[in-house]
Amino acid sequence: MAVTPASPSTASATSPNTAASDELWQAVADPTRRRLLDELLAAGGATPSGLAERMPVTRQAVSKHLVVLERTGLVTSRRSGREVLFAVSPARLGAASELLRAAAEAWDGRLARIKALAEHAEAEQARGADA
Repeated sequence: MAVTPASPSTASATSPNTAASDELWQAVADPTRRRLLDELLAAGGATPSGLAERMPVTRQAVSKHLVVLERTGLVTSRRSGREVLFAVSPARLGAASELLRAAAEAWDGRLARIKALAEHAEAEQARGADA
């Protein structure tokens, strides 16, 4: 049984190696930023001060995390008087979700191929021991 690796076109389509996707992975890797996204989704939008009241970090830390999320396009900001309101960008969140889904699917395929190789090697070894 021959197990073939993923074609280069499939690998690059599911895990693009661009600065934008790297920034996205870094943004969603941080648990504080994921929680900020959850809070913004639940509230429909908020100021850094309002978010800091619900977070175990300072307003300055919240602001820094929001800059990272805004740079990746996951959140948008708009000025309302003296305050800056942040909200999740649904289109970008959907695109990010699709990228993460594609990466998970690619890894599932890789793990299935590793499993098949291990099972094949184990079967070959068992046949050799029986001989």
